[in-house]
Order: sequence, then structure tokens, then C-alpha cells
Amino acid sequence: MSTDVTAKTPAPAPSGKGGGAGNGGLWGLVLEGLRRNMRQYGMLIALGLIVTLFAVWTDGDLLLPRNVSNLVLQNSHILILAIGMMLVIIAGHIDLSVGSLTAFVGALAAVLMVKNDMPWPLAVALCLVIGAVSGAVQGFLIAYGGIPSFIVTLAGMLIFRGLTEIYLEGQTLGPFPEGEQKIGNGFLPEVGPNTNYHNLTLLLGFVLIAAVLLQEVRDRRRQKSFSLDVLPRNLFLLKLVAVTAAILTVTLLLASYKGTPIVLLVLGVLVVGYSYVMRNAVFGRHIYAIGGNLPAAKLSGVKDKKVTFAVFLNMGMLAALAGLVVAARLNAASPKAGLNFELEAIASAFIGGASMSGGVGTVLGAIIGGLVLGVLNNGMNLLSVGTDWQQVIKGLALLAAVGFDVWNKRKVGS
Repeated sequence: MSTDVTAKTPAPAPSGKGGGAGNGGLWGLVLEGLRRNMRQYGMLIALGLIVTLFAVWTDGDLLLPRNVSNLVLQNSHILILAIGMMLVIIAGHIDLSVGSLTAFVGALAAVLMVKNDMPWPLAVALCLVIGAVSGAVQGFLIAYGGIPSFIVTLAGMLIFRGLTEIYLEGQTLGPFPEGEQKIGNGFLPEVGPNTNYHNLTLLLGFVLIAAVLLQEVRDRRRQKSFSLDVLPRNLFLLKLVAVTAAILTVTLLLASYKGTPIVLLVLGVLVVGYSYVMRNAVFGRHIYAIGGNLPAAKLSGVKDKKVTFAVFLNMGMLAALAGLVVAARLNAASPKAGLNFELEAIASAFIGGASMSGGVGTVLGAIIGGLVLGVLNNGMNLLSVGTDWQQVIKGLALLAAVGFDVWNKRKVGS
């Protein structure tokens, strides 16, 4: 996890060298770090509290290895959509069509694989291309046609939903080939000696811990080399310990069941790749620029139309991937698939720190927002909370997240 950085300003007390940060000691450092990075850490703390509460209320059932694995499988498609939606919202737009496009791609995959016996790798590649083309058409109308994204994607939602009904003729179609099923339900194979744990999952977990710690140390050194403000050393070490503990806990839980779901590897690649693009690539900085201040971005030479077009093309491709994952998990394509997926993705982005005005948000924030919703859904199901009250609670969570964002911006502005 990365931290927001700001220009260093003179302070009456030294920081960054050790444990002294005024009279508050380590606790004062923690509070100061949270205050400076409230947007980033707020939802992460909320996720931790929600997990703790539901773990207590369900007598530990929430954190059973099998339930943690199911939590990943059940919410993987929303997390994939949330990544793309975060980019769309950062650019200052919205996409209401992703749920219907997800269903349409699932229906198309079923027609290709089940009815026409097309090899599943070829069908998967073709579905991703069709998803990208669908997103590109919408992006062209928005970027070059000047039609608001709300209107274009609302029309897309209706069109793709209708095409789904047409392709499936109102019926559920399946089953899928075994290779396609593994995308949504498969796990990494067992390797090595019998250790009562999934060895490959343990290895991946330790590699991930090492990579994250190395990246955090490198980021801190780079920020200090540019005379940017960094977390005090004690608070930075505390952060590393917390990150290590979290990754290790999830690794052990997954390794004690069936191991790492294949879709979790797909998610990991997406998170790493898109995080790099948004933080380090010119394209990512241009997305932030057009969402934060479009007139200034244009004056700076940013080709806003090309960026907007590419953002929606990317969203279409990720929606197609989510459609393949959903179809594989259900082992069938249904005319009713994808209902409210767009709302879940949008909620995940806003809960994860996106701003209504655009220009703000992170890929990791989208994942955290999606996990907040996923844990709420899973925990309430374990407690046998009715679907009516589940909708109310999730709506309140979204309202609280957006309200927190508004309050935080007003506080910073004052």
C-alpha cells in the first residue's frame, strides 16, 4: 500500500527519525499519520472493523478457511468491475452498462462454447475482444460524439440486456467446458510434500510479503530523496508489521483449505498492473488530470478524447472478463445474470475513496471498497439477515462513505 505525499513544511518538532513526535509518543505518530492520510486509511480501518465485528457476531465462521475462499470466489467479478469503474470515475465519468455487458458476454460465451463447440481458449479471447469493442463504441460516442456518459451507458445497459435475452432465447445455457469452469472455480494444483497446507499458496504468500515490503522501502527512500514528507520511522515499521500480518493471515487461511483460487491470481495481476499504470505511467497521470481539472489538462497538452476513449475501451474489456468469471462460476449463462453489478461496482469505487467530482481514487481503494461490500454481504448471509435489510445496510454504507469524503474535503479546505 502506498501513501499520499505532500511537500514538506517546517515543523516545530522533528519527525521521520524515531519515536519522538511531540509528547504523544507512538500513539501521537499514529494519529498524525491517520490525519494526513485519512482518505487512504479510513476505509481500510473500516474494513478491519467490519471483519472483526462479523467474526465476533458469527462466532468465527466468517474467518473459517472455506468461507474466506468462498468470499474471494463470490466477489471476484465485482472486484474486477470495480477496478475499471474506478478509472472511469477518476476520469470524471460513469458507466451504467457494465452489468448488462457482463451478462451479454456470458451469454455469448455460452453460445460459442456450448452450442457451437468452439475451443474455450479461442472463445475466451473472442469474448474479451467483443467486450473491448463494445466499450470502445461507447467511448467513441462519449469522447468524440460529445454525448454524456450517463446517457450513452444507460442506452448500453438496455441494449446489452436485450441482446442477452435474444442470444439465450430467455433460457439458461450450460454447462461450460472444464477449462472455462476453472476460471471461476479452479484452484492452483497441489505440489511438494504433505504439510497439511497448500505449499504453492504458502510460497506465493511469502513472495508477496517480500515484494510488498521491498516496494514500501523503495517508495519511502524515493520520497525522502525528493525531500517529500514520509511517515515517521516507528509508524512506518508499524505499517510494515500490519501489512505482513494481514497477508500472512490470508495466506494461511487459503493454504489450509484448497489453496489459491485461479481467479485470485487474475485479480492480483490486474491490481499490480493497473496500480503501476495509475501511479507511474503517463496514461494514468492523464486520467487523473482530465478528471481533476479538464480545462487545465487540455492546456497542458493532454489528449482528453483519446484518454476517455481508452478508459471506456478498458472498462468494456474488464466487464467481458467479469462476465466470463461469472459464467464459469455458475457453470451456465443466464438472462438474469449481471443484475445490479454496475451498482455494486460504482459503490465499491466510492466506498474505496473515489470522488464524485473525479480526479481522486486508487486501484487499491476500489479493491478495499469491493471487499467492504463483500464482507457485508457474506457476514449478513451468515447471520441470516434478509435481503431487504441487506439492501438498506449497504445503502447506508455507501452514504456514509460518500458523506465521509465530503466531510474530509471540507475539513482539508478549511
